[in-house]
Amino acid sequence: MAGYDDRDGFIWMDGKLVDWRSANVHILTHGLHYASAVFEGERCYSGKIFKSTEHSARLLRSGELLDMQIPYTVAEIDAAKVATLKANNLTDAYVRAIAWRGAGEDMGVASLANPIRLAVAVWTWGSYYGDAKFKGAKLDIAKWKRPSPETMAQPRDDPV
Repeated sequence: MAGYDDRDGFIWMDGKLVDWRSANVHILTHGLHYASAVFEGERCYSGKIFKSTEHSARLLRSGELLDMQIPYTVAEIDAAKVATLKANNLTDAYVRAIAWRGAGEDMGVASLANPIRLAVAVWTWGSYYGDAKFKGAKLDIAKWKRPSPETMAQPRDDPV
């Protein structure tokens, strides 16, 4: 199969379907330099996106947490996913909605004036774990444990 940048089909980008190979961003887009992006990975089975609306709502909430007000509603994002599936003739697919802070007049960490972009791409993708679903999978339990949330420094009220 071709690389993800060299495929036939369509990607929904900022309100319209564009040719797959034309769905590009500028090299100085903020999201590339500062990871100012949020995404949802979803599955579509028999034409139905699993928990689509919940994923769209979570995408908007994730954007808010990064001070990125995504300029689309949950309903508009849901419709974009359906339109992208239809344009690509897919009923069983992986669905990726991604929002990012685009190229603009700022390149600092916050860059709040830069535009917020949104794209939806879909593609066929078989079982993520291959035959493990039917044959089982070998797992190991790591001895390492995550640090407790209490280990993070808390802001102090008194001046240091």
